[in-house]
Amino acid sequence: MPEPILSIRDLVVEFATEDGVVHAVDGVTYDVFPGETLGIVGESGSGKSVSQLAILGLIPQPPGRILRGEAEFEGKDLLKMSKKDLRRLRGGQVAMVFQDPMTSLNPVLKIGHQIAEAIQAHQDDVGDKAAKARTIALLELVGVPNPDRRYDQYPHEFSGGMRQRAMIAMAIANDPKLLIADEPTTALDVTIQAQILETLKTAQEESHAATILITHDLGLIAELADRVVVMYAGKVVELTDVQTLFAAPRHPYTVGLMDSLPRLTVDEEWLRPIPGQPPSLISRPPGCAFHPRCFLSQGRTRCRTEEPPLRVIGPDGHLSACHFAEELVGQSSKLIDEPVAGASS
Repeated sequence: MPEPILSIRDLVVEFATEDGVVHAVDGVTYDVFPGETLGIVGESGSGKSVSQLAILGLIPQPPGRILRGEAEFEGKDLLKMSKKDLRRLRGGQVAMVFQDPMTSLNPVLKIGHQIAEAIQAHQDDVGDKAAKARTIALLELVGVPNPDRRYDQYPHEFSGGMRQRAMIAMAIANDPKLLIADEPTTALDVTIQAQILETLKTAQEESHAATILITHDLGLIAELADRVVVMYAGKVVELTDVQTLFAAPRHPYTVGLMDSLPRLTVDEEWLRPIPGQPPSLISRPPGCAFHPRCFLSQGRTRCRTEEPPLRVIGPDGHLSACHFAEELVGQSSKLIDEPVAGASS
C-alpha cells in the first residue's frame, strides 16, 4: 500500500451562530492515496464540503473555527501552514472545482486570461505566449469547442456546462497532485452531467491526480470512485471500496441512501425516502445521531445512549459506525446487480 497523499485525522470544525454552535465536522478521519478517486457522499449539511474547505483555509474565521485535527499533505500539516504557503499550494499542488463556476470565475475578465493567470501565478518561468498556448490546449482537452475563439470570451458568454469545463481546465492547469471536485454536476442537466463526468475522467488521466469527489449523487460515485466515505451529521459512518459499498453496505444510513434511489429495472410509483429529517448540528441526539431514523435501532438503548465508534467490520478494512452492523449481513441493498440511475454506461 503506498503512502497516502493526504491524511485527515480527527478534524473538528465548528461555526458560531446566534442559535448556538454548529458542529459541522466532528472527528473526521480518512486517507487519500495517489491516483485514486475517493468519493465523499451524504445529504446536504453532512460536512462533506466543509471538511475540504477547512483544510484549504477557505472557511471564514470567525464564525468558523477549526477546533482540532491534522491534515497532512505529503507530510506537511495544512492546518499549520501560513496563509502565504496555503495560497501557493492552492491552485498548484492542490486544486478545487467548485459547485457553481459562475461565482468562482471573475465576470469582468476573459475566461482565457483567468486560466492563463492561474498558470503564471504558480509557474514564474511561463511567459504570456506560452501561458496562452497552454490555456488553449487545456480548453481543447476538456471539450470546449473553438478554444482559440473562446479564449477571449467572458464567463457570461459560456453556458453552464462550458463554464464548468473551463473551471476543470483551470484546476488541472498546474498538474495538481490532488484534485477536489465539489458537487461538480449539481447545477447541470442530465446530458451535460454525463459530458462533465467524461471531462473529469479526462482531467484525472491528464494530471494523474488523486481526486476527492464530493457529491450526493450515487450515480457519480458508482461511475468514478474507487473508495467511498459516507458522512452523516458531520461524522464518517462508513468507509470502504465502491464495489463493497454497493454490494454489501454495512450502515443503515448507506442502505437508506441506496434504497431511496429510483431503480431502472422496477416500475415504482413512489420513491422510498429515509424517514424523518437529519438532526440539528447544534443539538444532535445522544448516542448514534442516526438512531431516530434507523430501521435497525428499534428503540434499542445502546443506540440512544452510546455513540458508535468507526470500527472495522469486514475484510479489506471495511469501516462502519454502527453498533449492529453485523446484522446487515445478507441484507444487501436492493441496488445490487442493478444499474444505478444517473450512472453512465
